[in-house]
Amino acid sequence: MSRHLERDLEHLQKRIINFAGLVEEVIYKAVQALQEHNNPLAEEIIEGDARIDEIENEVTEECLKLLALHQPVATDLRRIATTLMITTDLERMGDLAKHIAEAALALSVPPVPIPNKMAKMTDVTTSLVRQSLDAFVNLDSKLARRVVRMDDEVDRYNDELIAETIAYMKLNPANIEPGVMLFTATRHLERIADHATNIAEDVIYLVEGDIVKHRPDAIGNE
Repeated sequence: MSRHLERDLEHLQKRIINFAGLVEEVIYKAVQALQEHNNPLAEEIIEGDARIDEIENEVTEECLKLLALHQPVATDLRRIATTLMITTDLERMGDLAKHIAEAALALSVPPVPIPNKMAKMTDVTTSLVRQSLDAFVNLDSKLARRVVRMDDEVDRYNDELIAETIAYMKLNPANIEPGVMLFTATRHLERIADHATNIAEDVIYLVEGDIVKHRPDAIGNE
């Protein structure tokens, strides 16, 4: 690897880490706005989504410039390609956080109680986001495989929250509309975890050259 390419890859890595940190913060704030019926915070997240879109474009352009200038091969090429895919997943996470913030506004008047389990699901989801990026930075396919397996925990929370929401909707016809919004917010959070899993699967490919997408048997157990 040339010294210039090494320097540019280090800079790219810092950009993606900062981007991931921003997205993780937005996810937390979106659920906080939902739980606390905090409309100003929800509006801040919605307005800030444009910045996430801008960062995605900037990182994508940086990746394309590296491909054009350095014409990397082998591991360096896979690393840049993986960064491009991760950037797309992070931007989509930001979109989903924005949708959660929109649900927070809809559920704030009158205030609808938010299940406590939503906070636990958020903790696991943001942990997946953080660990998937750690796996990328450290080229740690073992951690990446652990992230993929952890997605099952988010799915369990999702199923439990949906069951609670359905029970809430059955109590009163007036609960149906807010119940649908709660269901939608839960689904958005579950999709964020799916994108974190996508990143982990990309890391496995980057490190091991093994394509594990749509192949649960390839993940293995600890």
